[in-house]
Amino acid sequence: MNKEEGEMETGKIVIEKVRGKSTVTKSFSKYPLKFIIPRKVGPSRVDAVWIYALTYGGGIVSGDAISCKLEIGDGCTAVLTTQSSTKVYKSLGSKCSEQYLEAEIGSDSMLVLIPDPVTCFSTARYFQKQVFRVHSDSNLVLVDWITSGRHESGEKWDFTLYKSTNNIFLEGDQPLFLDTVLLEQGSIVPLAERMQDYQVIAMVVLLGPMLRHIQGQVQEDVKRMMAEQLQGSPVRWDRQITSNTRDFAKKPSLIASCSAFGHKGGGIIVRIASLTTESVYQFLKHQLAGLEALLGVSPYS
Repeated sequence: MNKEEGEMETGKIVIEKVRGKSTVTKSFSKYPLKFIIPRKVGPSRVDAVWIYALTYGGGIVSGDAISCKLEIGDGCTAVLTTQSSTKVYKSLGSKCSEQYLEAEIGSDSMLVLIPDPVTCFSTARYFQKQVFRVHSDSNLVLVDWITSGRHESGEKWDFTLYKSTNNIFLEGDQPLFLDTVLLEQGSIVPLAERMQDYQVIAMVVLLGPMLRHIQGQVQEDVKRMMAEQLQGSPVRWDRQITSNTRDFAKKPSLIASCSAFGHKGGGIIVRIASLTTESVYQFLKHQLAGLEALLGVSPYS
């Protein structure tokens, strides 16, 4: 973040070790951003700071630009989450709603970023960029996801633009992970048609030595789940053929892929597409349950 961007920060949190505990030593926020930092979440023996990021009015208005910086000192653990989905309201003209996050994660530290999904209203334009600067022994859990919109209002992939960029850099600005998701209305094929009935897309990144056991379990679970879906139910060539063929052709409610990245596969990325928001919540709750011992509370519980 350059000097001009730093001067425009709407939020900043610094976490350091104080008497052996992860502690917020600096917290600043201004409209439209607000932080809620509970005194304690989970058992007292667990050393983790929980931070809830909120916006006044429950969403991001057209033209809003929110810029936040996190500094997590060596040996600290922090969780950044939300209390509900991030709503992006309708765009006024060509104005774009923007969110920027820069996080510096110290040695032997962990940042767990587990927000609820972004929900863009009809015609909304939204851009999000998140930059993470890590050490070789830093740990990061990143969940980034979006729903198709307000189903109760009949809006499905009805926004104009959604762009989310996530970059991870090692010391010395060495690129470790560079990713951008771009969803934009096309002049020929509408976005809703391209998404083929899937209502949620999500990405999960798990990086660092403290997460190895969870990474292995997630990789095995995704591998098994997709193998079962690809194989489908065996078709018997008898009078059951019609119903079995119909079952085989059904669209999976959730599909996922998993791959490794970084030095010696130190990180994994999971990509998800789902027919329902609830199924993604259940997937995340199950796959990230192993974090409870580190955070005091299981994510998305």
